[in-house]
Amino acid sequence: MYTLEKPISQNCQDSATKTKTKVAIAGATGYVGQELIKLLLQHPEVEITAVASNSNEGENFEDIFPGFSGLLSKTFCAVDLEALAEQSDVLFLALPHGIAASVVSETVLAKTKVIDLSGDFRIENPEVKSEWYGSAAGANKNTAVYGICELNKAAIQGSKFIANPGCYATAAILALAPLVKAGLIAPSSIIIDGKSGVSGAGRAASLKTHFNECNESMKAYQLPTHRHTPEIEETLSKFTNDEVVTTFAAHLVPMHRGILLTAYGTLTKPVSDNEVMAAFNEVYEGEPFIRMKPPGKGMPETRWVKGSNYCDIGFAVDRRSNRIVVVSAIDNLIKGAAGQAIQNMNIILGIDETKGLNQVPTFL
Repeated sequence: MYTLEKPISQNCQDSATKTKTKVAIAGATGYVGQELIKLLLQHPEVEITAVASNSNEGENFEDIFPGFSGLLSKTFCAVDLEALAEQSDVLFLALPHGIAASVVSETVLAKTKVIDLSGDFRIENPEVKSEWYGSAAGANKNTAVYGICELNKAAIQGSKFIANPGCYATAAILALAPLVKAGLIAPSSIIIDGKSGVSGAGRAASLKTHFNECNESMKAYQLPTHRHTPEIEETLSKFTNDEVVTTFAAHLVPMHRGILLTAYGTLTKPVSDNEVMAAFNEVYEGEPFIRMKPPGKGMPETRWVKGSNYCDIGFAVDRRSNRIVVVSAIDNLIKGAAGQAIQNMNIILGIDETKGLNQVPTFL
């Protein structure tokens, strides 16, 4: 871990009203960075003080993204965390995996609150982190709080450093945690099938996300080594005395955004629909972004959460096979990334966690 010592760039400096929280975004040109900016511009209690991108340093944000014309006239500055920390109360890191582990220093954390959206700090166990993310990431000491908002709120409150959960992990953990906590499913029986839109692969050009390669087709990828697997297992294991072991299969589907996740678990005893619903209600009662679909009312669909911070959850008990099927749907760029990051910020700041996140899903 090292500290960057560049002087504060003139492009990064900006005045802000004292009544608003100053926020900066590093990695502002990616899909998640753009989504952060879109949501933060609608947040009544924050002001964007800096947008950082090494590849676009010196260029104007609204020139690169004309959809923001008249909304954010900022010049991109370099991704210099020391400089960004000097002028922000909250710093969002929407950087590729492997960068934050090297540049988030104690000096930075002493100056600002950091919410990291990469996978660098999500895994607590250093041996597991090394196995799934490589030796450099495994050696990095994890001091971040895991920011799964509905399940770790007490730890998030007042924290200065948040590891924002992965998109698949968010959909899986929210779908399964109440059942694991209630002891309704066997921890070693869980199988997860996740399907994500192409934006989940990021904005960088690659053959696998080329239109002609992914349109009108579906494919599984990173079997059985998807990095969200240990994140799911480690988090769910905290809700039971047994170790959770899962099989997770990720799939790419030809749509822009959204995750539909289907999870299967063997029941530990015969249960009624009401017992299952009670397990979910016990954990999620009063949570503004969890929407349960009662049995018989249909299953979640990605179009009903698109453009929002909601997670829709439905289930079906298969008494013939003694299994339960749970379906969850989220927008991978919002609840799976930028929206949850802002929800984390709201919780840290002690304000209404729905601030800036009340968008109605854009299903048409």
